[in-house]
This record gives sequence, structure tokens and C-alpha cells, in this order.
Amino acid sequence: MNDQTQALLSIDGLTVRFGGLTAVDDLSFQVLPGRIHALIGPNGAGKSTTFNCISRYYDPTGGAISFAGADVTRHRAADMAALGVARTFQNLELFNDLTVEENVLLGTYSYGARGLARLLRRPVAANREFAHHLLERVGLIDFLDARAGGLDFGRQKMLELARALAIKPRLLLLDEPAAGLRNREIDKLDGILTDLASREGVTVLLVEHVMQLVMSISDRITVMSFGHKIAEGPPAEIRSDARVIEAYLGKGNLDE
Repeated sequence: MNDQTQALLSIDGLTVRFGGLTAVDDLSFQVLPGRIHALIGPNGAGKSTTFNCISRYYDPTGGAISFAGADVTRHRAADMAALGVARTFQNLELFNDLTVEENVLLGTYSYGARGLARLLRRPVAANREFAHHLLERVGLIDFLDARAGGLDFGRQKMLELARALAIKPRLLLLDEPAAGLRNREIDKLDGILTDLASREGVTVLLVEHVMQLVMSISDRITVMSFGHKIAEGPPAEIRSDARVIEAYLGKGNLDE
């Protein structure tokens, strides 16, 4: 059982510079196991840059990233997947010419398997069963043989989530999972993520602009603006924080 008082993910003094631009400036926060933690802020706040450092697509200029008590600041992206860190992207990263089932099966082989074309032709029975379980969970079991590129946007979002879950993550990084979804799809996503955290102990860190989802499911929220952390706390505190309200002025109501 996870120690709920020890952080699964720790960000300490994270700094990212691109030339003369500082995208993230001395950012620190911790994510506890089995919790849903949101990272929010106006466009350009540095949220996705932070995600790209955590998932090891970017190298930070300074600071440290720890996962499960180990320094992973210089790990490769593939190393993070092997440790149980999965992510989705703002821009969908699906294999559009493969079927829905094949996209999820690829996720089950993310621990360094070779010969994926061969594996997809003759997948391990347990992997196929697990893939079907995930597709049932996200409402795509009736689309097993459909090409991923032919799905509507909402279903593609759910397919990317299912593929991320295929590695059985300890930490799930979601980059704007509700962007472009309809209200009923957001409600479904709310239920899936809440269930993952509360029943299965999956830790979720999400970047999101849809405050309806953020305020509903988050245990804790970190707010960024221009690369800095300006506030952190439970949803009730964040909703009424003057610094957060000021950062969002003209960019939508926090209760939307």
C-alpha cells in the first residue's frame, strides 16, 4: 500500500530557459500518491513545458525531478514509461492508420518490446484481454476494428487515454484531456479519473483549462503564471484566491 504522506512526484526548483526566455522559473510542488493534482494557469504560464520536463521530453536548465524517491532529472522518456509514468498530449499522438485495438495493444508493449508489427499480428492473449477491458472502460469496445483516424475527436481523446492506461501507470500525466470535449464527455472523463484515483490508487497530474473538471475532481491545485507558481491549495481556496482571480481576469471564470 502506498504511503499517502510521501510524495510520489517532487518538483524542486525547476527552471527552463529557451535562449533568453524563461518558460519555468524556480517551480516547486509535490504530488501525493493516489491523488488528483491539477496544474493550471493562463496560456503561456509554463504548464506544458513543466509536463515535458516531467515526462523527459525536455531537459530542465535547473532544478530536480524525483519520482518515487529517486532522482529522474536526466532519465530518458522511455525510462519514465518503464517506471510507470504515462501521458497524453495536447495534440493527439495516435497511430491513425492502426485500429483502435492495435493502438491500445501498442501501449501494453511500452516496456521495450521489439517487433511490434509481429506482436500486433499475434498479440499475447492477456494483453488483448486487458486492452478490451480498457476500451470497455472508456466506451470504445464497439470500435475495436475502426481506424483510429476515423474516430471523432471525443473518441480519439478517450482512445489516447486508454492507450496511456495500458502501461498500468503509477502516475498519469494528462495534458488538457477535456479540451474540445462536450459536456457529457467531460462528465464521463470525470468519472473515469475519479475512479482511477479513488479505487485503483493511480496518481493523476493534469494540465487543464476546463475549470468545471478541475474544480470537480482535484484534490489539490497548483497555479502558474508567467513561469512562476502563484498559488497552491485545495479547490475551495484556489477559487477565492485573489492572485488566481487576477491572473485569470479576461480569460474566463474559474467556475466555468
